[in-house]
Amino acid sequence: MTETRINSDNVSSLRVIDLFCGAGGMSLGLIDERFCGGFKSVLAIDNDKAAIQTHAANFSGESVCANVEEWIQTHEIPEADIVIGGPPCQGFSLLNRQRKGDERRALWEPFIEIAHCSNAPIFVMENVAELFRSPELQEICKKAAQYGFETDACVVNTADYGAPQKRMRTIVLGWRQNAQPPVFPPLPTHADPKKSSNLPIWRTVRDAIADLPEPTETEIGGSAPLDLHIKRNPTAKSVARYKVVPPGGNRFDLQKNAPDLTPACWIKKKSGGTDLFGRLWWDRPSVTIRTEFFKPEKGRYLHPEQHRPITHREAARLMGFPDDFKFVGSKTEIARQIGNAVPPALASALGRMIREMYVQLKKSA
Repeated sequence: MTETRINSDNVSSLRVIDLFCGAGGMSLGLIDERFCGGFKSVLAIDNDKAAIQTHAANFSGESVCANVEEWIQTHEIPEADIVIGGPPCQGFSLLNRQRKGDERRALWEPFIEIAHCSNAPIFVMENVAELFRSPELQEICKKAAQYGFETDACVVNTADYGAPQKRMRTIVLGWRQNAQPPVFPPLPTHADPKKSSNLPIWRTVRDAIADLPEPTETEIGGSAPLDLHIKRNPTAKSVARYKVVPPGGNRFDLQKNAPDLTPACWIKKKSGGTDLFGRLWWDRPSVTIRTEFFKPEKGRYLHPEQHRPITHREAARLMGFPDDFKFVGSKTEIARQIGNAVPPALASALGRMIREMYVQLKKSA
């Protein structure tokens, strides 16, 4: 199985509006030549000030700190070829059980409206996997149809597209003006090593971070060094806990090997939470990187060998950000940007598909 690559002479400089853009993982995957290339940013909007500063530090075009639903009421929407973005997902997430009335569930509405008003023939919306099974997906498609968009949706695993991370996401594709996709979702570029395939196997934690030296600088205060490879300053008790978790282990190993170090709430909870206080495996993709990856009590975020949680640099690499990507903000703000990002490798695969769609548009024009 091979990918179809489009010569940049056929389609180039496609104008991108990135809504709820965060640090710009999706923008990076489209714009940077190391990923896809052939796109340029004309507008990015997010209400996270640090994330917008990060986006502005890495991309040309206008980067605006605003609430999208308010901004659209007072500003002229520029022309674009593609609108991308991920309306905040907490309203759909299984981590948020109180779903009714969550206003974040409706932020796809200004997304669709901007896609329409920008005259973009294509939009790509990214969200949590749970969106695919939610009533909101039907509402999204219905709203898009009112503006002349056909739609399709699927759930993808980012590891299938070269990200060293298993991250299940819903992708909603909208198109009009004869821009029907040649294939959707994009053909995978990588495959689960347990399956028979001619594709390269999934990229692993080892592939992403094994070359990094053990961090020596300890975080101090709220600022983050530019290289982001900083270790926390844990208590002696925390270090003792880390040391009893074996490779691939988790909180149950902590309870087994050192019950005196195990929080009482974990001892009472006999099942579930198998990733809590877990170590990453060297030879697998990482688990989903979330915004508090620096807290091992939140998930499988211990280094495969060293007795510490992963650093910001390691988390950024597991998301797919190159080391020269410039993050702006405090340690907590940067962690939020990393955990909320779209892996650029997935965006790259979507970008190649979009370029093929524009080739079809040019042929039918």
